[in-house]
Amino acid sequence: MLNIAMVSRWHVHADQYAKEIGETPGVKIAAVWDDDISRGEQWASALGCDFYEDYDALLANPEIDGVAVVSSTNLHPQLLMKAANAKKHIYTEKVLAFSKSDAEKIREAVVKNNIHFTISLPHKTMAGVLQAKKMVDSGEIGQVTYMRVRNVHGGSILGWLPDYFYDKTLCGGGAMMDLGAHPMYLLEWFLGTPQKMASAFTQVTGRGVEDNAVSVMSFENGAIGVSETGFVSYCDPFTLEISGTKGYIHVQDSFRYKNEASNKEWVTEEHLELTLERPIAYWISSILNNTENKLYGIDEAVALTEFMEAAYRSWEEDKIISL
Repeated sequence: MLNIAMVSRWHVHADQYAKEIGETPGVKIAAVWDDDISRGEQWASALGCDFYEDYDALLANPEIDGVAVVSSTNLHPQLLMKAANAKKHIYTEKVLAFSKSDAEKIREAVVKNNIHFTISLPHKTMAGVLQAKKMVDSGEIGQVTYMRVRNVHGGSILGWLPDYFYDKTLCGGGAMMDLGAHPMYLLEWFLGTPQKMASAFTQVTGRGVEDNAVSVMSFENGAIGVSETGFVSYCDPFTLEISGTKGYIHVQDSFRYKNEASNKEWVTEEHLELTLERPIAYWISSILNNTENKLYGIDEAVALTEFMEAAYRSWEEDKIISL
């Protein structure tokens, strides 16, 4: 039996992760820690497991195999490094940290202790994204020249996003740090590390952090990438578009493309079957089968942090940032 500890119920996805872990055969939620004692005790009671007020005591328990860290992002460095140094396998919500320097310290601890690490990058499992990646990698649209990823919702204008998601101390920012992570890691997955980045952030609802944001980046091969996000859009679906020297891909509610092979005619595919395991399942599988994580691993986590740090520096310092 694989024993997992849930580390904080702070994040809006905490219950979802606990459900996924608890429903996995051969895996048990054995403990909860939370910096909010009342919240943690209630969650532990609901999950039917022990509550630890002392995080070090939880990590000292030899029966705990791994931790799922769903705390506020400002706590990630200390929680993750302590877990890694206690040789506990780690699953964490994105982003890894606020700065590349902190991310590198976490990576050092993960690598040194040879633990299985997974960060939540779920958009890599979307069927349309996977089909686009397959076509790009096979050269079906030629060399990519432009890629735009838009990921938004109406949490700020509809009032359902928790107030603490606007706390810069806890979160490091607003919409870009949260929803904007998905476009950022997809751009890295398709195009690699950019050379330069520039951002435009605004506040529509006046909560102290950006709720409407765009970052534009340039790549060595001439490609341009655009990451769009926000909490103030209504009926605005996830959008991925990729232009290449031999074709174009558009992903929204359906998957469409046109290229040389299609004689420049639209081809629409609505029932894609390409799938990958979601990050939680991938993490558990990597532990049980002792396999390497090449999809949601520590290198991908550090790259995402580097992108985020550059995006915020660009806006705050009003300049183009070189990576």
